[in-house]
Amino acid sequence: MAAGRKATVNRETGETKVKLELVIDGTGKCQASTGIGMLDHLIDQIARHGLFDIGVEAKGDLEVGQHHTLEDVAICLGQAFDKALGERRGIVRMGHAAVPMDEALALVAVDAGGRGYAVIEAPLEGRDISGLDTDLVRHFLETFAAEAKLSLHARILSGVNDHHKVEALFKALAKALDTATSIDNRRGDEVPSTKGTI
Repeated sequence: MAAGRKATVNRETGETKVKLELVIDGTGKCQASTGIGMLDHLIDQIARHGLFDIGVEAKGDLEVGQHHTLEDVAICLGQAFDKALGERRGIVRMGHAAVPMDEALALVAVDAGGRGYAVIEAPLEGRDISGLDTDLVRHFLETFAAEAKLSLHARILSGVNDHHKVEALFKALAKALDTATSIDNRRGDEVPSTKGTI
């Protein structure tokens, strides 16, 4: 059942060109080259702590800003999860994680139930985290949730340092996704829904 839980997504627009590969049942390997160092770092957190294999190469006009590149990477990552999960047969479906990083604490809960929705409570103090526009953190998560067709609730519960808060948030996302996408052998080949479909 778990065999073949992988996907490749290509997206080319007038502003960006993205190729993304995902293996859900991976080992945490990541090769990210988006031109945005902090985005590469956050994608690495998702791969490493969710035990997904992710390869992404993105080219965009960063002179006009990071928005389109980050958005299209989020679109591709979400579509890859949706494609790789398919009918979502046999998965746990829901997962959550609370992750600390020094003084910061983040909580993420996900439901890979086929409906994209996001509630993000991520108060950040500054306008920049290691070169990444802080406004784009929320946008990445909302876009990812919509394209992955999952409900995502993400909260930064405490913290002072914005880098710590965002990194804790993405580590929690990784752990929650790992649980939600895991195969529950007790379920067999059933879709985890009383409707019988997602």
